[in-house]
Amino acid sequence: MDVKRKTVESLVSVLKSSSSSEEEQKDTVCELRLLAKWGDDQRISIVDAGAVPYLLPHLYSCSSNAKLQENAITALLNLSIYTPNREVIMSSRGALDAIVHCLTAGRSVEAKQNAAAAIFSLLVVERYRAIVGDRPEVIRGLLDLIHQGIPKCTKDALKTLFLLALYPLNRPKLVSAGVVPVIFSVLMTGGTGIIEDATAVIAQVASCGESEKAFKKILGVEVLVDLLDTRTPRVQENAASALLNLAQCGGKQVADQILDVQRAMPALTVLLTSGTARCKSKISSLLTLLLVHERRPATAMF
Repeated sequence: MDVKRKTVESLVSVLKSSSSSEEEQKDTVCELRLLAKWGDDQRISIVDAGAVPYLLPHLYSCSSNAKLQENAITALLNLSIYTPNREVIMSSRGALDAIVHCLTAGRSVEAKQNAAAAIFSLLVVERYRAIVGDRPEVIRGLLDLIHQGIPKCTKDALKTLFLLALYPLNRPKLVSAGVVPVIFSVLMTGGTGIIEDATAVIAQVASCGESEKAFKKILGVEVLVDLLDTRTPRVQENAASALLNLAQCGGKQVADQILDVQRAMPALTVLLTSGTARCKSKISSLLTLLLVHERRPATAMF
C-alpha cells in the first residue's frame, strides 16, 4: 500500500470516527477536498475508503461551520470529476437531498455555486437528468444563483440548466419554474461567454409546447432576431436554433411572430450565406417552415 493511499485511509478513518473533534473533522474535510483536486488516483482512493457517506452530513452544517460545508461540497464536486464516482455519489443514501440542500440553503455563495457545479457533474450521466429534473427545488436554487448576479455563479447555473434541458420532459418544468424570463434578463447584462451559455439553454427550452406563451410575454422572438445580427457565431447558432424550435412547436402563430419582425428576414438571409454550417442548416429549415406557414392561408382558399 503506497503512502498516498495510507494517508487517504487515515483521513477517512478520522471522518468516520464518532470520537473525532469538530476541529479534526474540519481539518480532515479540508484535506480531502485538496487531495480530491489532484488526480483520479486520489479520487478513487477516497471513494474506495468510504468517504462519501461521511461527507454528506457536513452539507447540513450550521452557520458557524460555513467553511466546513463549503469544503465538503467541494470535495464531493472534485470526487465527481472521476466518472465512476458519480454513480457512487448518486447511489449513496441521501446524497442528492444533501447536495440540493446545499444548493438551496448553503451558508455561503461559494457552497451554493459548488453544489450547482456538483449537480452539473452528476447530470453528465444522462440517466440522472430525469431524477434531478423531478426536484423542482433544484431549478429554483439554480435561478436563485443566477439572481446573485455573480458571473461565475451564473455560468455554473446556466451550464446545469442546459444539461437538465437536454432531457425533453424537463423542458416544461423549466418553463413552469420561470426559467425563460430569468435567462432573457441575463442576455441584457451578461458577457459573451454567459450569453452563449444562456442562449444554449433558451434553444433547448424553446422546443416544448409550453414555451411559446413564455417567450411571447417577454418579446422573446424579437430578442432572438436581434441576437442573429449582433453576437458571436455560437450565439447566432443558438438563436437560430431557438427560433426554429419555437416555430416547430408553435406552428403558424410563432411563424407569424417571426415574420412580423421587420428585421427578421434580412438577418436570416444574411446568415444563410455567411453563418456557420450549423447556423445555415438551422436557418434553412426555419425559412422552409416560414414559407410553408406563409403560404398556408392562400392554399386554404382553394
